[in-house]
Amino acid sequence: MDTVTRQPPPIPHVGADALVPRAALLDRLEAASHTTVAAISAPPGYGKTTLLTQWAEHDPRPFGWLTIDQHDNDPAVLLRDIAVTLDRIEPPLVLVLDDLHLLQRWDCVEAVAGLVDQLPAGSQLAVASRGEPPLPLARLRAEGRVLEVGPDDLAMGQQEATTLLEQAELDVDPAGVGELVRRTEGWPAALQLAASSSRARNRRGADAAALTRDDAFLTDYLHFVVLSRLPSRLVGFLTRCAVLDRMCGPLCDAVLGRTGSADLLEWLTRSGMLVIPLDRRRRWYRLHRLLRELLRAQLERDEPALARRLRRRAAEWCERNQLPEAAVDYAMAAGDGERAARLVVEAAPATYNAGRLSTLQRWFGRLETDGVADRHAGVALLGAWLNALDGHPAAAERWTEAVERRSSGGRPAGGTVPADGRLALLEAALCRHGVERMRTDAETALRQAPAGSAPRAAAHLLAGISAMVAGDPSAADHHLADAAQLGEELGGDIALVALAERSILAMGGGDWRQAELLAERARLRARPEWLEGYVTSALLHAVTARLAIHRGDAPQARSHLGRAAGLCPKLTYALPHLAVQVRLELARNYLALTDVGAAKATLREVDSLLWRRPRLGGLGRQAEELRRQLGAMREGTIGASSLTAAELRLLRLLGTHYSFREIGEQLHLSQHTVKSQAMSIYRKFGVSSRSQAIRYARDLGLLVQ
Repeated sequence: MDTVTRQPPPIPHVGADALVPRAALLDRLEAASHTTVAAISAPPGYGKTTLLTQWAEHDPRPFGWLTIDQHDNDPAVLLRDIAVTLDRIEPPLVLVLDDLHLLQRWDCVEAVAGLVDQLPAGSQLAVASRGEPPLPLARLRAEGRVLEVGPDDLAMGQQEATTLLEQAELDVDPAGVGELVRRTEGWPAALQLAASSSRARNRRGADAAALTRDDAFLTDYLHFVVLSRLPSRLVGFLTRCAVLDRMCGPLCDAVLGRTGSADLLEWLTRSGMLVIPLDRRRRWYRLHRLLRELLRAQLERDEPALARRLRRRAAEWCERNQLPEAAVDYAMAAGDGERAARLVVEAAPATYNAGRLSTLQRWFGRLETDGVADRHAGVALLGAWLNALDGHPAAAERWTEAVERRSSGGRPAGGTVPADGRLALLEAALCRHGVERMRTDAETALRQAPAGSAPRAAAHLLAGISAMVAGDPSAADHHLADAAQLGEELGGDIALVALAERSILAMGGGDWRQAELLAERARLRARPEWLEGYVTSALLHAVTARLAIHRGDAPQARSHLGRAAGLCPKLTYALPHLAVQVRLELARNYLALTDVGAAKATLREVDSLLWRRPRLGGLGRQAEELRRQLGAMREGTIGASSLTAAELRLLRLLGTHYSFREIGEQLHLSQHTVKSQAMSIYRKFGVSSRSQAIRYARDLGLLVQ
C-alpha cells in the first residue's frame, strides 16, 4: 500500500495516455475549499481518481493520499495508515481517501465517518467511492459542509469528448461527437475505450455509433469491471430488467415474477452499478444505455422467447397501471400486434393532444409495417388522420383505402368500421370530392357522432369550414362556435382552428375588436408545442399576423408570418381546404406588406393545390381576387411595412365618414397633424387623394368594406 505526500502514485486509467482537463469540476472544487468534505461518487470508469489527481496538481495546498485496499478492512491498519499519511503533511490540509467503497467492515466505516469531526481546523477530507460514501451526508448537507460530485457531474460533455478523441488522433465531426456522447452518456471509460478500439483497428474517421456497437473492448470492460463484482443472481436480475426502458419495484416484481425489487434497485444504485435513479423519491430507475444494450442483446440472443414473455408482462402491467404509451411500446416489442393495436387506438388522442407527434409517427409506422391497418379499422382511421395532419397525402390515401376496404365487406374479426361518424368525418377532412360533398360528409358525421365527443367537435369544425367556403357565413359561425366551445372543454387543438376561422369571419364583417378577442382566446388556450409544430396552428399564426398589420405592428406580423410559413410544407392536398385557406391569408398579409415575391410564390402554391382539388368553392374566387390585386400593384409602391404605427392608426379611420378634425378628436391629435400624416400615407401609397388611399388599402387587405 502506497502513501504519498502531495502527489499520488501513477494512476491506472483505462488505457489513457493523456488526461482531459476537467476545468469546470476543478473550479467547483476550488470554490468549495472551505467545506469539510468533498465526496466524489460514481460507478467505475467515471474518472474519480483522475479528477482527484488533477485537483492535487492544481491546488497549492498539500495533499495526503491513501488508496484503500483489502488490507484496510481492519480498523487498526486503517487508522495507522491514515495517521502515517497525515504525519507526512504539516499542517494537514487535504486528506484523500480513494476507493472508499472497498471498506466493508462497519467499524472501519465508523472510523472514517468519525474523521469528519476530528480533522484539524482548515483541513478537508476528499473521498472517492463507487457508491454513496459511508459518511453522515444528510447532516453535512444540512450544515453546508459537503460538496458532492456525482456521475452526472463527471460525465464528459461535447468539448471534453472532442479533446479525448483528438488525443487518440481520431477524426470525428461535431455531429459524430455529439452522437457518441449521447450513446455513452458521457461515460469517460466508454469514450476512452471506444477511441482506443478505433485506433487499434486503424480507423481514423469513425462512425460514432460504430465506436460503441459490438466493441470487444467495451464489452470486456462491462463484464470484468462492472458485472464480475456481482453474484450471478444479480446479473440475472439486471439482464432480465434490460428489456425495460425504465424500472420500478412493482414493475420488476411483475415482469420477473419475484418480490423485493424496489430494495434491490435502491441497493444497486447506492453501490454504483450503473443503475440510475430518475426521480428524487427513487421510485423509478433505468440502466445506463451501454449496460442495457449489452444485457438486452445477450438475452435476445440466448433466450429470445423469454425476452418476448418479459415484454408481454411489462405491457400488461403498464396497461393496468395507466401507462398507455409504455404499454404500446412493450406490446410492439413483444410482437403482440393485437394488444398494440387496441392500445394505440385508446392512447392516440391523448398522445396527440400532449404534443408527442413523433411517438405517434413511430407507432403507426410500425403498425403499417406489420400490416395491422388491414386488420383494424380503428387503427387505419387514426393512421389516415395522422398522415393527413403530418403532410403525407399518399400515406393518408393508403390508410383511408384500408378503412374503405373494411367498410365495403370482408371485415375480419376486430376490423369493423366504428359507426360513430369517424369515417364520414375523415372523408370530410380529406375533401376529395369538393366542398359540397365535404359539407354533406360533415353533416353525416354530426348526426352519428356521440354528444360531447371529439368526433362531434371536429364535425362542427368541418361543417363550419365548408359553410364558410360555400359562402354561408351565418351557418359557418354557428358551427364554428360550437366547435370552439366543445373543443375547449375537451382540451384538443380543434378550438384553435375554430377560433381562428371565427376571427376571419369577424374581420370580414369589419369587427376587428371581436377578431382580436377570438384570436387571443385561441392563443391563451394553445399549448406551446401546438403553436410550434402542429399544422392546425398555421391559420392562427396567419390571422395573428393580419391583426398585427391592422394595429400597425409590422415586426410582430412578420414573426407570425414566418411561423405560419414554416408549417406550410406539412399543409398539403391531404387537407386541401386548410392548406389553401392558410396560404390565401398569407398572401393577403404579404400584399399588405408589399412583399410581392412572397405573395406570388404563395399564390403559385395555391394554384398547385387547386389543380389537385379544384372544387373548393369560394377559396378559388378568393385566389382570383388576390391575383388581381397583385397584378394591379404598381412597381415600387409601398404598403404597410413602411407606415408608422401612427399612420396605421390613422389609416383605419380614413375609411370612415369622419372629417380630419373629427379623426383628430378621436386620436387626440390636432387637425394639422392628422392632415400631415394623411399626406404621408398618400405619398407612400403613390396616390393623391383620400379616396384613392382607401381603395388601395382595401386592395391590400388593410381595410374592409
